[in-house]
Amino acid sequence: MEGFAKTEGELCPDCMAGPSPENACVGVALPIEMCHNPHCPQWTSMQIAFEDGSRPVKEQDAGAKGVFPAAHQRLQQAAAAVPPGTPAQPFIDALIELVQAQADTTGFVVRHRWAEVLERYFPPQLPDPEHTTE
Repeated sequence: MEGFAKTEGELCPDCMAGPSPENACVGVALPIEMCHNPHCPQWTSMQIAFEDGSRPVKEQDAGAKGVFPAAHQRLQQAAAAVPPGTPAQPFIDALIELVQAQADTTGFVVRHRWAEVLERYFPPQLPDPEHTTE
């Protein structure tokens, strides 16, 4: 049981399903896909594999939800204990802001948010108009 078509228009050998609103169509590469009806053994097998594959991620996420708040609090306490004005201050401030952004979302902190934070704490060095070199 492969469950994936190798050529366009190939039918599932178990259920012989074609494109239809009640069938599930699984794509490999556009435009190649294979459709399965809801009672197809190949489709059932694929669904079980999908669920088995996602189980460890769900378990890790559940564990992280329990650990993250306390770890976040410890990070904030450690950052508050660092004397202000140290050379590491921009790193600490950026880390605190990024961890807070992660705490505020249920997914990932998106790239443009990372860029905004990093640009704020680590701006590009502009040329000094008072200093010229030959």
